[in-house]
Amino acid sequence: MITLTARLSPSALDTRRGVVRLHPEVLDALGLRAWDAVRLTGARVTAALAAATAGDGPPGVVLVDDVTLSNLGVVEGAEVVVAPVDVAAARSVTVAGSRLAGTSLTPETLRMALTGKVLTVGDAVSLLPQDLAPPPGSDVSATRRKLSNAIGMTWTNELLTITSADPAGGPVAVQPSTVVGWRDGARTGDAPAVVSGSGTNAGTNAGTTVTTGAGVAAGTGSVGASAAEVEVTTPAVPVADLVGQQEAAKRLAEWFDLTFSHPELLARLGAAPRLAALISGPEGVGKATFVRAVAQGAEATVVEVAAPSIAVLEANAAAQRVADALGRAQAQSPAVLVLTDVEALLPAASAPPVATVVLDALRARPDGVALVVTSAHPEAIDPRLRVPELVDRELVLPLPDGKARTELLRVLLRDVPVESDVDLGVIADRTPGFVAADLVALRREAALRAALRQRDVDEPRVGQADLVGALEIVRPISMSTSDTLRTGGLTLDDVGDMTEVKQALTEAALWPLQYPDSFARLGVAPPRGLLLYGPPGCGKTFLVRALAGTGRLNVLSVKGAELMDKFVGESERAVRELFRRAAEAAPAMVFLDEVDALAPRRGQSSDSGVSDRVVAALLTEMDGVEPLRDVIVLGATNRPELVDPALLRPGRLERLVYVPPPDAEARAEILRASSRNTPLASDVDLDALAEELDGYSAADCAALIREAALTAMRESLSAAEVTGAHLASAREAVRPSLDPAQLATLAAYAKSRER
Repeated sequence: MITLTARLSPSALDTRRGVVRLHPEVLDALGLRAWDAVRLTGARVTAALAAATAGDGPPGVVLVDDVTLSNLGVVEGAEVVVAPVDVAAARSVTVAGSRLAGTSLTPETLRMALTGKVLTVGDAVSLLPQDLAPPPGSDVSATRRKLSNAIGMTWTNELLTITSADPAGGPVAVQPSTVVGWRDGARTGDAPAVVSGSGTNAGTNAGTTVTTGAGVAAGTGSVGASAAEVEVTTPAVPVADLVGQQEAAKRLAEWFDLTFSHPELLARLGAAPRLAALISGPEGVGKATFVRAVAQGAEATVVEVAAPSIAVLEANAAAQRVADALGRAQAQSPAVLVLTDVEALLPAASAPPVATVVLDALRARPDGVALVVTSAHPEAIDPRLRVPELVDRELVLPLPDGKARTELLRVLLRDVPVESDVDLGVIADRTPGFVAADLVALRREAALRAALRQRDVDEPRVGQADLVGALEIVRPISMSTSDTLRTGGLTLDDVGDMTEVKQALTEAALWPLQYPDSFARLGVAPPRGLLLYGPPGCGKTFLVRALAGTGRLNVLSVKGAELMDKFVGESERAVRELFRRAAEAAPAMVFLDEVDALAPRRGQSSDSGVSDRVVAALLTEMDGVEPLRDVIVLGATNRPELVDPALLRPGRLERLVYVPPPDAEARAEILRASSRNTPLASDVDLDALAEELDGYSAADCAALIREAALTAMRESLSAAEVTGAHLASAREAVRPSLDPAQLATLAAYAKSRER
């Protein structure tokens, strides 16, 4: 065993994963290999997985994640004894957690989340799967998907407590055969649940909670205790802090006032004196927080029910849960019953038995109780809910624009000590598509960076560098999937030559988003999209990445064939979902690579009309009844003649930009850019080489430099430079890939478009 100093791991990848990082020399001294288990002794004894530190840090330090530090019962800087430990395969594990987790997660999903982790009775553990070194046979992506579907976007914040394990007396590891279950009563307990959330962020609801008009219930973050033990009362967010939502707040307050204070007036004028409204908006925009704030202004009680937590119950149990909430609301009238994420309970795609009984319970709600349901996907709600006698009004909370993001950041950082160099306007400009929840995550990550930078400072402050650095980690909720395009810091300045192409892209893609006032002043509608076409390997995708980096846009990238699905209606649904996410992340760019596969000429396919319906869906999304705001669509193809002509008319991909093969000057620029980090010998003349590379594409030129470096390494692994001989040898391996016939076809097409 070795005594080390505990420090919080600076890596965001280690957060909440039960991992400790040890210096390689310490691993060797303890006889450990990477991802072996270790016993850690502080104020408490716990266990974790050990891995080597990434850098050359001091050997006397053990880097621990936040949950492990809490399990040790010590503060950062305390001494911790590290020793190897034998871990038994668990036959069974019992856990406790929040009401939301207890009612939403099945034992099978729990087992998937805990597989591969080292657990000790009494410890806290997160639901984040063991994805740093996944155990054989585990499916991390499927686990994440199940957890997200069951709990919602904040499932990563959930913590569980290990209450018992078999065998007992030491750390255990969850295996595929382990039986994982909830502590007795965890899924059916009657204690009021807790609503977690703070600031402007929309909290994640856990079951049902009742609060008075003076405040809302909020979770303390404790794990393992019953909900009643951790429930506290904190002030609701003031209506004045609902940045960008004042108009909607005014309308909802008026509805509350008429419903609670003047029901006889509504009845006299022939309107029902009961209020039911749908609050919709992007995920994380603060829908539940919005309702709580307005309800507090109306001095109304808030009774909150998380739809996902009762969707897993039997029909009668779910109806009873809703009836109980209505009863508690009636007892403290005037009251607002808030049903969050209602699409999980009342989906439009199917009609589960629970839907009918819940609708009947809501229809029979008493007077003096207003019903408010929230959803990020209103199109996915059972239409039976949106009939006049149930939910007959709707408010949409908009995505915050740049000005609203600046004000939100000012509210969120109001009580945070910041340095004088902090410019919230700059941060707001660099956070397109961010909602309140994203900005809260940005504040948390910036605070973590500031704390790591100022461990020994008496008065630490968050600086501009902390906020900018946090942008490298925090992504908008709407852009958190795998089809987002990372720019890698590229800008159009990094693109050699192509002056006319870059100017055309700037005018058609960036100007509409950066200078909308100029278009409005001149009375013209900005271009909706453009098509990049040219031979393969000439930098179309590279240009899009550089364009996104220059405009600091959110980019959703998808290849045409990826949206095609063999099931009826799924391809059209995928197109609608793509554009919905783009609208939520606006200003955004939708990049359709290989668009000829997604939108071929209609009437010429033999796939039972699937392609034709997809083209129709794409045309509708781009130029339909609902306008597409602050979203630019870029298509790319090397077969423009195959794209449906309707997609190329004004209002859609109206601007066609030809990306030609590089000429000698462009090839020289590409060679210089590709060899920027490659030491070249004095006998290398890139300009002369570029003259000889007729028929080489941009990708071929980059491959030539790479092959020359590999040739130098083959001669000697200690080679210090690439010579002209290496480049000559590389030319034998890298041949030009441009097809003269295709080049002639594309050139003719470009000339026809000019006419």
